[in-house]
Amino acid sequence: MIREKITMEPKYSDTSLSLALLISGGLWGLYWIPLRELSLAGMDSYWSIFFINACPLLVLSPMALFKTNQFKFTDWSTLLSGLTIGLAFTLYAGAILETTVVRATLLFYLSPIWGTIFGTIFLSERFTVRRTIAIIFALFGIFLLLSNKDTSNFTLKIGDFFGFLSGLLFAIGSGLLKRSPRIKIFPLTFFVYAFTSAGALALIFFFVGQTEIPKKTVIDFFPYVFLWSTIIFMPSFMVVFKVSQTLFPGRVAILLMSEIIVAVVTASILLPEERMTLIQWLGALAIVIAGFIEILFSKSTKYISKPM
Repeated sequence: MIREKITMEPKYSDTSLSLALLISGGLWGLYWIPLRELSLAGMDSYWSIFFINACPLLVLSPMALFKTNQFKFTDWSTLLSGLTIGLAFTLYAGAILETTVVRATLLFYLSPIWGTIFGTIFLSERFTVRRTIAIIFALFGIFLLLSNKDTSNFTLKIGDFFGFLSGLLFAIGSGLLKRSPRIKIFPLTFFVYAFTSAGALALIFFFVGQTEIPKKTVIDFFPYVFLWSTIIFMPSFMVVFKVSQTLFPGRVAILLMSEIIVAVVTASILLPEERMTLIQWLGALAIVIAGFIEILFSKSTKYISKPM
């Protein structure tokens, strides 16, 4: 009698992966809160980027000692993915601090366009009618969200450049992840946070010149920052990285637009100067519709979960 060895590996559909991405993206929409809180506490804006992204390394570094076997297989694709995504996060955080939360988030989320272009050219992703409709809804929503009676708000700032460039880099990083499904998530996460922290130090060197982080603020806010950066944000980042190895970059970027809704709504509530008009709320609704078009009208494919 021959016994067959059956391995029970969890399988996830397009829909479940998309929902996980939608929720994780929503958590990203809260990223501005600790950044602005540290800035209000007197910490220079770019030091706050370093502080928030260096905290997870306090957990990841000792864990890396027990996962050295995963780092043995680190290649250029892992490093390049970590570099592009890490710098994307650095510039996105910089954009949040240099311009309004709404503008920074929306400029970052031009990435569905870049993601679709990269996916079509380099990954043989089909440019479907569904994807076209989703992008049209998303862009229309962004246009409405940018609507403002105060035309002075359309003057470009360095934060706008940071937001635009961060979306471009993130789309490249997502494409690299899809092209290299064997990348281990733990080493990738480690490198992303390392490059994000290094990118923040580069911003400090070029734009601030302050050589020391304010120690008192670090001590006072450490539990607060650790909660946000390590307990809330880091797991959601890892989910996004993992799902990005399965779904195409254009779709990833569209689904992550849930961040726009959370960021815009919370900023509108907590920051009086960023309260939205009815037209802007309609724009937010259009972006939500774009995400649901991607989820509800796509073919459901099963994927086997692999170790992280």
